[in-house]
Amino acid sequence: MRFKDVIYLISVTITEDEIGNQIETPVERMVYANEYSVSSNEYYSAAMTGLRPVKMFEIYSFEYQGEDKLKHNGVMYRIIRVETRGERTRLTCERVIGN
Repeated sequence: MRFKDVIYLISVTITEDEIGNQIETPVERMVYANEYSVSSNEYYSAAMTGLRPVKMFEIYSFEYQGEDKLKHNGVMYRIIRVETRGERTRLTCERVIGN
């Protein structure tokens, strides 16, 4: 299967200003992925713990560096589950509502 969807994995760097306040700066990194639907079984199992998975993306394992957010088509998602299967990793995500 081709990796045809573009996602942006988002990490955060923390810097300090001149008076010592910590400033979080998001850093986006583009990778190609396959988009999958979340199965109904997985959706309802996660919903029992308060999570709302809506999308799943598969990327090459070497591209994932522990990020906890991603962006797809301008929509921000929080990564709630990471499953590595050899050279591929699946990221299960829920949509971020507001900031």
